[in-house]
Amino acid sequence: MEFEGGNNLDKSKQLGEEKVLNLLVKFSIPAIIGMLVNALYNIVDRIFIGNGVGSNGIAGAAIGFPLVLLVVLPAIIAFFGLMFLDPLLRSFGASEAVLPYAREYMRIILFGAIFQSVGMGMNNFIRSEGNPKIAMVTMLIGAILNTILDPLFIFVFNWGIAGAAYATILSQAVSAAWVLYHFLYGKGILKLQVKNFKLKIAVIGKIVAIGAAPFLMQFAASILNAIMNRSLSVYGGDVAVSGMSAVMSITMLFLMPIFGINQGVQPIIGYNYGAHKYDRVKEALKLGIFAATTLVIFGFIVTRLFSTQLISIFNAKDPELIAFGAHALRVFLIFMPIIGFQIVSSNYFQAVGKPLQAGLLSLSRQVLILIPAMLILPGYFGLEGVLYAGPLSDIVSSVITGLFLFYELRHLDDKHQSMQANPN
Repeated sequence: MEFEGGNNLDKSKQLGEEKVLNLLVKFSIPAIIGMLVNALYNIVDRIFIGNGVGSNGIAGAAIGFPLVLLVVLPAIIAFFGLMFLDPLLRSFGASEAVLPYAREYMRIILFGAIFQSVGMGMNNFIRSEGNPKIAMVTMLIGAILNTILDPLFIFVFNWGIAGAAYATILSQAVSAAWVLYHFLYGKGILKLQVKNFKLKIAVIGKIVAIGAAPFLMQFAASILNAIMNRSLSVYGGDVAVSGMSAVMSITMLFLMPIFGINQGVQPIIGYNYGAHKYDRVKEALKLGIFAATTLVIFGFIVTRLFSTQLISIFNAKDPELIAFGAHALRVFLIFMPIIGFQIVSSNYFQAVGKPLQAGLLSLSRQVLILIPAMLILPGYFGLEGVLYAGPLSDIVSSVITGLFLFYELRHLDDKHQSMQANPN
């Protein structure tokens, strides 16, 4: 890519001088909307699949979900995924009843993996060049189209679960085309240039180092989903897989705004940390934690009061699914009010260029604690063990993150006092 003029200096000056609260609102709101829209892809699919195909359809889409997060090399993943699709789906926990739905859904989704990779991946470049509103529009285009095509393909054309898959990849293809148009012909700062497609080892190394934490998070989510679905299938059957799929969709709907806050606060913290404006760094962090905690407390209240109604959205005709899903939602999110603190605090270390700490804290919740808990607890407590692995991971990872952040902020205070004592 290549830069084309613009007001980069003005934007950098804003990060260092404008009121932190105003910056957080300006950067976070479009990102939050974009992340919510991203969550709607899976939620809308599963709602229409559940009502148009049935609970086994929801389980089929959930079983294949780990394959969609592994699109680092989309063409390779699609090739091997299609070649070994049935064994992979069985290893992820697909029963004989769910396997046909999972197979039909994933055969189509894997063909469209490249669209998801281009659309979502390059959309981050739009956000990085200081155009969060355009990035938000990119996500809105795909989500709105997906919401229109899902009922059309499932109910009008009677394509079943295949219709949901076609709606998804067509929507992602349109988003990818929009992103490519922006970088080829739009008014963005960055432009796609063939001459700049040469790989540079030094640049790749920096990208890998900074992107290691979020990549590992995505990879961990794939592994976690595979382990969870298999445990759910063993201890609770297909209804448990379907119900937990609905729970995870609802959870992501409430957590996606937190990731949007992360995207909004990260450039503010990063710029001011590099400029040695540590008071602004602490203010941005505190505001980010406060905003995230407010949102997750709201989500906690909603999931306590309306758990049955939320699960019923996915399939109002399956009482077994509703009963298990409502119970799972209440148990799995017991410690939801502290999740915002853990996610934003982990992101702080990535923003200040400390990938090892960021990676450790980000992985603590989904890998280092949750996966072992998911493997061990069901052996003692059965299906309830799968559910209680979530809150156990939330509380332990939050305590660890709090300790890391406590010592980091003490170090930041020392640096701030040193700067004031020796301004030159």
